[in-house]
Amino acid sequence: MKEAIGMIETLGMIGSIEAADAMLKASDVQLVSHEFVDGGIVTIIVAGDVGAVQAAVEAGKAAADRIGKVLSAHVIPRAADDIHNTILEKKHAGKPVTKASKPAVRKTQGKDATDSATDQ
Repeated sequence: MKEAIGMIETLGMIGSIEAADAMLKASDVQLVSHEFVDGGIVTIIVAGDVGAVQAAVEAGKAAADRIGKVLSAHVIPRAADDIHNTILEKKHAGKPVTKASKPAVRKTQGKDATDSATDQ
């Protein structure tokens, strides 16, 4: 089964984060991409089954519109393989998005690098 792709384009980062949060909480979709376009335009792309993506886009539009400006939103119900593959290839081209982890601590002369500045 081909997945649907949903997109919301906002003006500004805060509205895009609010939209992404609402989309992911509203239904069972996956965040595919968070694209930064020139001039402060940000595009959020999600994928999932058609009903879930439609519900997610509606929730995301409403949430982003409350605190920012929604420029456009669209759902492609059964994206062509080339479109879908291109978007997914971009997702996997870099490192996968993971939860923030603790910064690595370097050892310098037997002490943690973070501790060495306070020991002087």
